[in-house]
Amino acid sequence: MTTQQIPVVVLAGFLGAGKTTLLNHLLRSARGTRIGVMVNDFGDIGIDAMTVAGQVGSTVSLGNGCLCCAVDAGELDEYLEVLTRPESRLDVIVIEASGLAEPEELVRMVLASENERVVYGGLVQVVDAAEFEATRQRHPGTDRHLALADLVVVNKADRVAEDELRSVRETVAALAGRAAVVEASHGRVDPELLFDRVVPEGEIEGQMSIEDILYGSEDDDHAHPHATYESLSVTSSTPLHPRRLMAFLDSRPEGLYRIKGFVDLGPADPANRYAVHAVGRFLRFYPEPWPAGEEHLTQLVLIGSGTDASALRKDLAACELNGPQDTPDEHSMWGVLRYVQRTEEEPS
Repeated sequence: MTTQQIPVVVLAGFLGAGKTTLLNHLLRSARGTRIGVMVNDFGDIGIDAMTVAGQVGSTVSLGNGCLCCAVDAGELDEYLEVLTRPESRLDVIVIEASGLAEPEELVRMVLASENERVVYGGLVQVVDAAEFEATRQRHPGTDRHLALADLVVVNKADRVAEDELRSVRETVAALAGRAAVVEASHGRVDPELLFDRVVPEGEIEGQMSIEDILYGSEDDDHAHPHATYESLSVTSSTPLHPRRLMAFLDSRPEGLYRIKGFVDLGPADPANRYAVHAVGRFLRFYPEPWPAGEEHLTQLVLIGSGTDASALRKDLAACELNGPQDTPDEHSMWGVLRYVQRTEEEPS
């Protein structure tokens, strides 16, 4: 079995865009999910139950199973090593970048990390809908940052008129290319967009929690975060052709932000199922033996904004094997294996 990896999400955006508000919302919505927060900033940063006043190197427990620490960018790998230790039992790590930081540099450091317990979880860029054009004028790097993003949150949507919001979203979508774009008010995005929520033991998935009751009225006019994105579940008992699967993944449409689950590649590798982790442009496969007695199925969840569910189902159905004459050849797995992380113990 592969080492359990923790997704590392980079949260970026210029000063005042609402990064910390969004982060606080994630922490309040954590419930059973243990979040590690790394704050790459200087000065006063307010996070519920914590104030970091330039105390680089400090780590604080937030009391709900989450941890927060302040770091310099150069210490990133060192603190990833600390936060990913098994005893921390974290499910996801969020790096809140400085409002003046270069998110590209943080993303590069996460991707270059030699820590086998981390996996890139995407770059989330937050923009202020009310100040978007002014921000582009003050910070010429805005357009470049959006082009790097995997997910863009157009925050403070409640502060602009409908036609202005539409114009901002269209501009953002054009600059962000294939990234998913969602609107939000007060940083309230569904955590499932960024990471898998953990349902606490004894709690029924979907039921109201204490946090829902406490914070549910915070933004009643925008209390439907699911309305801004689509989640599609696909199950198939027919194995997929690895070459056609890779063609689908290489050309996945704009707005398709996350893909997760397992694929059955049938005779191309009958002994293993392949866990899939895709976020934005990032893709990785994790082969693991089929659990004894378990039916061999492809089970995928696709999450995005503005996607066409029927078209995605059709495209995935086209990846299925079409009988004995459609058996993959010996080279068909090469595309998949390019995205399998190799350990030092594995032969090259």
